[in-house]
Amino acid sequence: MSDEVEPGFVRVRLDLSYDGTEFSGWAKQREQRTVQGELEDAIRTVTRSGETYELTVAGRTDAGVHARGQVAHVDLPAELWAEHHDKLLRRLAGRLPKDVRVWRVAQAPYGFNARFSAIWRRYAYRVTDHHGGADPLLRGHVLWHDWELDVEAMNAASRPLLGEHDFAAYCKRRDGATTIRTLQALSWERDADGIITATVRADAFCHNMVRSLVGALLFVGDGHRPVDWPGKVLAAGVRDSAVHVVRPHGLTLEEVGYPADELLMARNKEARNKRSLPSAGCC
Repeated sequence: MSDEVEPGFVRVRLDLSYDGTEFSGWAKQREQRTVQGELEDAIRTVTRSGETYELTVAGRTDAGVHARGQVAHVDLPAELWAEHHDKLLRRLAGRLPKDVRVWRVAQAPYGFNARFSAIWRRYAYRVTDHHGGADPLLRGHVLWHDWELDVEAMNAASRPLLGEHDFAAYCKRRDGATTIRTLQALSWERDADGIITATVRADAFCHNMVRSLVGALLFVGDGHRPVDWPGKVLAAGVRDSAVHVVRPHGLTLEEVGYPADELLMARNKEARNKRSLPSAGCC
């Protein structure tokens, strides 16, 4: 599948962040406020365009999920880009609502696709087990868990989940979409203020994957489940009703990683191939 930019157009990369509290997710929806909708409207307005140019994003976040290091691209007519590129960032700052900001706008290198060229996405999920609850100034970004959490146990339970697996037990299935992913990092750390942060990095994520993993590991941390339980759920390969999808406000997309410019197109093509796990045994 080719991803060549149409003649007469320029592919533009946008680096952005947003507070997801008041958004119905990234993806544009009729009569719902979304990040994509706000950005596309702003670009159309500040460039005085007669049409809307569609954005492609690295990770389509759900309602209530935040982003610090989101990446998107848009293909703009070359003459429009030439006219507006040096003023676009400042004009977007004046037009966008305060809960979404674009920090960088630049012509993308050859082969770049915000979604398919990415080699990893890194999320953070923040939770506190303080008996008094979450800091009111952080309540929109930190989940309160009303049980004391054992970070060491959660780290022990996380290790067997690393690597390439079928994460069907932790994903909401979508027709025609694979649930095979490579989980590159999953670790927990408590800071000096008592905030416990899960760092989760993978080549890609299926729907609800991070929030389901966090939900299972919190059950280990508070002693409701043994350390080996999340691994057994993964091996079973089916949704377990005991795995809760935690609330979205603790989740933030922190960063998206891309290969060197000369490898972008190859990664773009590779990421479009539907994956399967190696068969067990021969034949």
